[in-house]
Amino acid sequence: MSILTSPRGKVEVVHCRRTESQDVYCIKNLIRQFTQKLFGQLNIIYLLEKANLAITLCNDKEEIMAQATFLDYPNWNVAKQDDWVSVFRELDSEIPCTPLNTLFMHLFVAVNEYSVGCCKEIIRTVFKAVPELHFIFLIVPSYISLVGDMTSLTYDEDFAVHVCHRHNHYPQLHIRKARVEDHDDLMPIFMHHNTFLKATYGDYFLAELIEAQDEENHAVVCEVEGVAVGFMSVCSRVNMQLLHECFDLGPFHGLCTPHPDDVLEPPQELSVPGSQDAERRSSSQDSQKIVEEPQEPVSPEARESENNQGKTAEEAATEELSSIVQSGNTSEMEDLENLHQVSTEDDTNHCVSAMSSASISLPKEIKYFRPIYMGASSAFCIQLFCIDEKYEARSLDFMNFVFGLFPDKNFCLISLPHLTPEFVLIQNFVKIVPFNNCTLEQDLYVFHRAGLLKTINIRLANLSDTPGVENLVSTLMVNKRILEDLKHYNEARRDPDGTPLQAFVADVAEQIVGIAVIRNEMDVEYIRSHYNIEDFIYFNHHQREEHGHLYHFALNPIFRHYARFFLKEILRLGYKSCLYYPIYPESRESKFQSSYAHSLTSALHYLVPVRPRRQIVYPLEKLGINAPSKAVSKAPLSYALNHTNRKLTLEPKITVNARIVVVGASSVGLSFLETLVFCSHLKFSNLTLISTHGLPGKKLLGTEQRKFLACDHCFNDKDHALMSLCSWVNVVVGRMTAIDRAAKRVVVSQEEIVLYDHLILCTGQQYQVPCPTGADISQLLTNREIPNSSKQRYTGKVPCNHFTLNDEEDCLKALTWIRNNSIIIEGNVIVYGDTIDTYTTVEVLLNLGMKGSSIYLVQPPPTSTITCINNYSVESAVEDALRAAGVTIYQEALLAQWNDGQNPDPIHSASFTTPTKPFKLPCSLFFSFFEKSVDYETFKAINDACLVYDGRLVIDVNFQTNDVAIRAAGSLTKFSNRYYSNEWSHSSFSSKEIGFQLAAAMLNLFDPTLEPVTEPPADLDRLIPMYKGAKIQGGVLPGSYHYLHITKPAIQTSLKVQMAQPDFGSEIVTGNAKDGTYFRIHINKYKMVETITCLSKEPFPSSNYIRLFGQHEQVLNNLCARYEDKLITDLYSYFTEPWCMALFHDRFIDLRKELRQILTSKEEEEHPSMEQLARQIDDEINLNENPRKYLRRVFQETIYKTLVEKSILDYLHYNHYHLPMYAWPDII
Repeated sequence: MSILTSPRGKVEVVHCRRTESQDVYCIKNLIRQFTQKLFGQLNIIYLLEKANLAITLCNDKEEIMAQATFLDYPNWNVAKQDDWVSVFRELDSEIPCTPLNTLFMHLFVAVNEYSVGCCKEIIRTVFKAVPELHFIFLIVPSYISLVGDMTSLTYDEDFAVHVCHRHNHYPQLHIRKARVEDHDDLMPIFMHHNTFLKATYGDYFLAELIEAQDEENHAVVCEVEGVAVGFMSVCSRVNMQLLHECFDLGPFHGLCTPHPDDVLEPPQELSVPGSQDAERRSSSQDSQKIVEEPQEPVSPEARESENNQGKTAEEAATEELSSIVQSGNTSEMEDLENLHQVSTEDDTNHCVSAMSSASISLPKEIKYFRPIYMGASSAFCIQLFCIDEKYEARSLDFMNFVFGLFPDKNFCLISLPHLTPEFVLIQNFVKIVPFNNCTLEQDLYVFHRAGLLKTINIRLANLSDTPGVENLVSTLMVNKRILEDLKHYNEARRDPDGTPLQAFVADVAEQIVGIAVIRNEMDVEYIRSHYNIEDFIYFNHHQREEHGHLYHFALNPIFRHYARFFLKEILRLGYKSCLYYPIYPESRESKFQSSYAHSLTSALHYLVPVRPRRQIVYPLEKLGINAPSKAVSKAPLSYALNHTNRKLTLEPKITVNARIVVVGASSVGLSFLETLVFCSHLKFSNLTLISTHGLPGKKLLGTEQRKFLACDHCFNDKDHALMSLCSWVNVVVGRMTAIDRAAKRVVVSQEEIVLYDHLILCTGQQYQVPCPTGADISQLLTNREIPNSSKQRYTGKVPCNHFTLNDEEDCLKALTWIRNNSIIIEGNVIVYGDTIDTYTTVEVLLNLGMKGSSIYLVQPPPTSTITCINNYSVESAVEDALRAAGVTIYQEALLAQWNDGQNPDPIHSASFTTPTKPFKLPCSLFFSFFEKSVDYETFKAINDACLVYDGRLVIDVNFQTNDVAIRAAGSLTKFSNRYYSNEWSHSSFSSKEIGFQLAAAMLNLFDPTLEPVTEPPADLDRLIPMYKGAKIQGGVLPGSYHYLHITKPAIQTSLKVQMAQPDFGSEIVTGNAKDGTYFRIHINKYKMVETITCLSKEPFPSSNYIRLFGQHEQVLNNLCARYEDKLITDLYSYFTEPWCMALFHDRFIDLRKELRQILTSKEEEEHPSMEQLARQIDDEINLNENPRKYLRRVFQETIYKTLVEKSILDYLHYNHYHLPMYAWPDII
């Protein structure tokens, strides 16, 4: 907050923020005739789209007082955007302007009365926001004279150039050795942040620290006008042994000087490909490491310390840079080829290579090689650091001075607790990857001396750069492809396909330290239609040739803090406004989907992930020439898209280092992770997933075989590919076996330890091995005579031919066993259970070629009167199909014994009791879908940790357990009894929505842009939340019936009971279940679609039908009226008609919100809004006509009709690439 005073004495309290799109109207109102003379005629929206930085100044009423826009090239076209540096250096060789330290003001508008004060405040804010910035240029016509303290240069007879220097607004800090008399200046700063040091070491700990300086310990301060405003204590004593044991320091040669006795390569017998990577637990920031570690030293050769005496830190850094670059240190230049290398060894182990998704397999007794460094330490550490918030942006000014204090050291280290918010200084450091056995409570960061160099230059590559690039990428597995693309650029400026190609290099002190290759993005229409790229750009303001495709990006890690600048320069020099980087799920035979087409960029975390868009399934034959173009409707390429643009190049992300550990790859857990990952302004660097089989979506089964289990339509393989969670989330493969709440650690598979700050339990419930009752059927016992054993846990050895299917991995094992044991031809299969999964499994077995007579469907006694399908028509059709296939069905049967009570491994027979007569069945394969419950190991871990467990894990409405650091969600949980709602649980709602709401609750802890959460009133804190997302289940049932059921969250009730209620509403049914043409829609009393049930012999577009849920029947083209008039005979055909395509569009919900806003807002002074008018009819207005006719007449006679029509036409026009089947006035 700052205070501005006008010449007339008026006072305004102002603050600066980033310019937003909704500011455009106010900015236009501030434009004066003089503004146009200064900057010319400008398209404000276009200018903001292409701006690197745009700042808005607001008062305390959020009224816009001023706005300024800055770009990295001159306005008025006085020089080309890729070649302005030489022109401006000719103007004044004393001004060392570079693309790194210079911006150009392209627009400034302000309230006239405060214009001077606003300009100064914005300039100060810009210098604070961009620490590397030293000059701001303003170019104006020469006939305009400006008053101010800016240096003026003459460009030519037409234009004058004004220069604003940093030192006049937000100067660099003066750094010096600390003195005892600085104590009084510094203590208030320390006490503002933390009182722990004073409480521990006394009132004068700082003075004692300053007095204790020697050759190994130094204390320095930064001062402003003689007052110390910051402090740093540094020490050359570093516990290198501890660091080598806990952190992967290979990329930096162990922070030691090279030594002839260094052991950098594993002995031949220990050399395991990728073993060192498999041992790492990467932070997600560094989760994609290359498999080949650089074998040459990273550190420069050791030099006599006296050689550096008298040199500045920057000079010393320049001298040693050559040896650093020659080392080929590109260990942090990740490689997409590794992103999906999955071990094909034992399926039970799932040893996923850590390079790919940072997965940690848990093999036993494998010794990993770690390099041994014999050289002297080349690092010093920062012990204490503090600076006044007002000057925090200049924190890096300390580094030049402290490196000068240790001329023989090349690395500066700092360790911080995980939960420390990322501050300005640390943003220039590189975070070190810990090993998976690291139990330190701190993160380690490193900064290299050469990182001080400001002479980094980004330029187009040339032929002479090839040797430098070869050396730079020598350790990358795709170095040949990078060099091939560089060769194509140097030879033809195009790739073999003819696509324009550009290659850029970063050089420092004439050494190549970075390489980037981009192509023109040729699939612009596909990206726009399949990804929410318009969350970040106004698409129509970007020319086709301004979209670039980032293929390769490699940057020496000591210059990693320049990655964002490198991307900014690529955009400027390449005349691009957007860059796209795809991550493919796996290697494909197709050239365009090969993961080998890209090298994974080390700048991934400077890009933003783009959400995929839900696609309409078009009836292409029916639409004919009105179908979308092939670029839109073609088969999806299924890649995760990452993006940056000019607006994002100077917008830093907020890093969240909190260790968030999710247990269970359920739909809830995946939805939670998805929500966090796609927060574009946040960077979660420590997301970890603990899962028995890792991340799903591996496509282990073919299309037919993957139908063993019913689907909840939350995520499919395509969704996993489009999210690419493996790029952002560390994956630990194993089972949670214990939770140590005191130490905040999870034990995985009884061995490995995963530390957490926030633990999220989303394990859900699984089918368990049933426990036989042990009844002897020879005694002809019935169910009534047998004790209830449903709650007993099976503790014996699980038979090898017994399968409980809970995920795709389980299905793959079962399928493999079936094929390896000739079950299809001669086996007998028992499917035990009464869930929908029993039906889908029987259908898969029949499709595999098994005879129906060899399949026994055994259903246990029902625990409820409500069946799993809850629709008599569908159930009878499925039962008829089972009988027709020859499948034998047994009902109300309890499992009594396997193999007559003998050794059950393998199972040869199974005995069952019923209410009447027991029976025995031969068995070659036993599938159990008896009952879902919490896995015993999960229960034991929860129970031993003293978390409240009452049949399920007890939580409150904010997902919290009785431990504030542990949250839980999904079917694992139940609400606390104090809510008196035991019939409701998370199982009643959509898993995807539960995961989203869980993430929303967590984001309040991390996202400073969110409004503080207000506590609910005392009488409302006992109400459970009611979520509105649809509950969905689907699958392929016996008879090859494709089944889909969509319903609102509700307490389960029999369909007959529902229909008997007076407020049931109505139902619309077409077709016949047995014929496979059944389609049922339930319309509630409010005329909203509440339930949809489909049963069809032919596949249908499930994703389309899901969008119908919650729509008003009139939106469905007056569905009820048409049905009553016998105009609808087939709902399947009805929903393939062209008029309804907009209903399935992903942005239709936005149109509905916009139309509602129009009708609820007061658009005319003399008339109330339509909503107010509707409310007044009952209370204030006495009508002589029908209320509906009255409202329709008012709507047509006022401005609302015009506004609604305009909104609909704008929607159709803007989304015409998805909805070309609609006509609008411009095309008729």
